[in-house]
Amino acid sequence: MRLDQAIAALRFDPSLPLWLMAALTAFCVLSLATAIWRGARGTVWRGLAFAVILLWLAGPRLVEETRQTRPDIALLVIDQTASMAIGDRTKLAAQARATIEKQVQDQGREMAGLELRTITVPEAGTGGTRLFAAIDRALADIPAARLAGIVAVTDGQIHDIPTTLPAPLHVLLPAKGEEIDRRVRVVSAPGYGIVGKSVELRVVIEDLGTTLGLLAPSPTTRLTIRRDGEPPRVVTVPVGREQTIELPVTRAGPSVIELAADPRSGEASLINNRAVVTINGVRDRLRVLLVSGEPHPGERTWRRLLKADPAVDLVHFTILRPPEKDDLTPLNELALIAFPVRELFQVKIREFDLIILDRFTNRGLLPPVYLRNIAEYVREGGALLMSVGPEFNGPASPLASPLGAILPVRGPGDGPAVTEGAFRPSVTALGTRHPVTENLPGWRSNAPPLWGEWFRAVTAGAVQGDVLMAGPHERPLLVVNHVGEGRVALLLSDQIWLWSRGHDGGGPQAELLRRVAHWLMKEPELDETALTARVADGQLAIERRTTDDAPPGSVSVTTPDGAQIQIALSANRAGRGTANLPATSPGVWQVSDGTRTAYAAAGAANPMELADLRATATLLAPLVRASGGSIHWLDPNGAPALRRIDAGRDVSGTSWIGLPRRADHVVVGIAALPLLPPWLALPLILGLTILAWRREGA
Repeated sequence: MRLDQAIAALRFDPSLPLWLMAALTAFCVLSLATAIWRGARGTVWRGLAFAVILLWLAGPRLVEETRQTRPDIALLVIDQTASMAIGDRTKLAAQARATIEKQVQDQGREMAGLELRTITVPEAGTGGTRLFAAIDRALADIPAARLAGIVAVTDGQIHDIPTTLPAPLHVLLPAKGEEIDRRVRVVSAPGYGIVGKSVELRVVIEDLGTTLGLLAPSPTTRLTIRRDGEPPRVVTVPVGREQTIELPVTRAGPSVIELAADPRSGEASLINNRAVVTINGVRDRLRVLLVSGEPHPGERTWRRLLKADPAVDLVHFTILRPPEKDDLTPLNELALIAFPVRELFQVKIREFDLIILDRFTNRGLLPPVYLRNIAEYVREGGALLMSVGPEFNGPASPLASPLGAILPVRGPGDGPAVTEGAFRPSVTALGTRHPVTENLPGWRSNAPPLWGEWFRAVTAGAVQGDVLMAGPHERPLLVVNHVGEGRVALLLSDQIWLWSRGHDGGGPQAELLRRVAHWLMKEPELDETALTARVADGQLAIERRTTDDAPPGSVSVTTPDGAQIQIALSANRAGRGTANLPATSPGVWQVSDGTRTAYAAAGAANPMELADLRATATLLAPLVRASGGSIHWLDPNGAPALRRIDAGRDVSGTSWIGLPRRADHVVVGIAALPLLPPWLALPLILGLTILAWRREGA
């Protein structure tokens, strides 16, 4: 800072009140008017004498200020959002920053009186690049009178452009010139779809930045569709027009779908050439066939549970009387409709999602061919749940029918066929790790469970499957197994209905049966051996679930860019291995443990930021013109030179940008200099009066 002296103003400090000054002025004017009217000599000298008297009485003073000049401030803004990571933009921006800062430091007198303030604009939120919000925060403590200009190093993709600025804006773009880009934009995509039906995706491929001298947009291009590692599907779509793509929903649970357009020659980046959507497959209506072998107290439990779910279509038949009990009662009095055996177990058997056989016995009502149909239905991917009672170890046991080949037990166990007496069902060590019985409400590992007693269990041996719950003497109570492509569950007791009645405090019968049914129908969240991956809050969460005690091991992660990373899993509890890593790249993340593969979709952290990846001056050009600034391309010439210019001069040239001198100051002292001091005024008045008198007397 320096001190300067300057004449600031002319000020009057009257010696008399204003009304008296006005009266004297009026008297002088009247006197002069009379003299002029009479043609008196010396009127001019008399007027000059009156003028000097009035001027002296007015007290004229020159005000002199002592001013302290303040340095001008230039603002350097560096865009560090996601789109600036494309190509060499970050490198060019860093070079421009270093060059500008060095010019201000090294140019001595040329840059004297200039203060450079540098701010960065980091990635924040999902609202795109908020460059001018950062500038507004920086300008909050910069007086407008000291702001020489704003220099912004950015790719031009700004999402908060104002209409005016208080100083010239100079934009430095890290590219050779206007760029082109191709992007895949998902217009609409459903969040879920019905299994067995199709969903429609509406997408459009857009070519951005087509200008004279650049490649014209292609009329068509190829779009590659990948879903969960399946073979890719390639379709040809028009560029710039919305296209509808139909995709079948083949399974329950989330499916990750990647849409990738062929690259365009010369485009800025391939990042937005692909888009990822996740569609969750759900079952529309679960078709369940319930066959009760005979009336018993637990029959209503099954019916009440299944009818309570509005998503379940239940077909229920009860065998009221076995064939050997023939008392000549007419058939039209035994049931309202005939038991449609052929329709259910041959024609439409594969339309059911789950078959439940409750205390079913092989007494000839279902011929062996239909029982074989049930077995084949399971092997081909169906689901069978059996709840058995004392009849299971009798002469008409299903074990002796074609169903015996798919059941998870092969015969009666040691001891009595049926155990009578109170007991509390327990979860086995394997069951504590299996999703069907894991954390079952009321179960306590170191204390008796908080649920009621049962009083009967069927003894079975030669188990082929997973025993999840145990009954008296730790014998199997709930056994599940995989059979071919399907699944089977066997409940070796017919007393779960006691829990539904609230006996001895009741129990989690609804939750248990729901989990068993959903496991049988292959709901992904209940798979006992599974690998899952999902992206949330910028993190890829991996979980490997097993039912054994082996170490969790490691998984291979393939990023959207094709890079592979080996990640060790951490065991947080028995049968669970987890890992987390940052998922900053948008696209499909693939996780594999060697036998299973999981996919996760990572959207862009800031979708607006990656929607258009061109370096362009188009968006900022109107504001630059309005502010009196300029636009420069950094590559290959580097950063332009800085110059200080006077107001009204050109603000830029081919290789330079100008920062106007503001000359802002503060007044640190004021001095008043009388223009007509008494020692000068009195001789003037006296001399002019004598001259007027002598002229009038001549």
